[in-house]
Amino acid sequence: MRTDGDTGPKPSGTAFDSGVVVVDVRQQDLLVDEGRWAGLMRRVMAEEQVAAPWEAGLVFVPADEMAAVNAARRGIDRPTDVLALGVDDGCALRARDEPRLVGDVVICAKVAEANAKARNRAVDDEIALLVVHGTLHLLGYDHADDFDAEKMEHREQELLALSSASSSPAGSQ
Repeated sequence: MRTDGDTGPKPSGTAFDSGVVVVDVRQQDLLVDEGRWAGLMRRVMAEEQVAAPWEAGLVFVPADEMAAVNAARRGIDRPTDVLALGVDDGCALRARDEPRLVGDVVICAKVAEANAKARNRAVDDEIALLVVHGTLHLLGYDHADDFDAEKMEHREQELLALSSASSSPAGSQ
C-alpha cells in the first residue's frame, strides 16, 4: 500500500474516492469525454488512497498553450503531452472540511493524438495513460531514475488494467 504523504484529516468512515475533479476543455482538436477522464482520475486517487476531501483539475489545452506552460515551467519551448502542476502534497494544514487542492493535470490533445498514431494505439488509450501518469506525478511518483521509472510504469499499468476491467462489460457486472 502506497501513501502519498498526506497528513491532512482522514475522517473515519469516509470513502477515499470522495473528491472533486474539475475538467476544463480549452481545445477543439479532440472531442473529450469529460466524465470518463474525470472518473479515471477519481479512480487513481481512490486506488492511491488519497484522503477526502480533495480537489484536482484535468485541463485539456491546445498546443500553443501547452508550449507556453512547458516553457514557463520547464524552460522547454514546445508542447508536450502532459504536465502535472502540483499544489498541495498533503502536508499543508487545513480544516477538516477543507479540500486538499492536489493540483492540475494538463493534457495537450494534439500531442497525445500524434503520440498515439506514432505508437499505433488508440487515442483514448493514450489519453488514459496520460491521465494516470499525470495523476501519479501529482501524488509524488517520478521517473527521474531507472528505479523510480520502473516503479511508476508498473503502477501505471496496474491502474490502467483496473480501469479497463471496470469499464468492460464483464467488469461492470
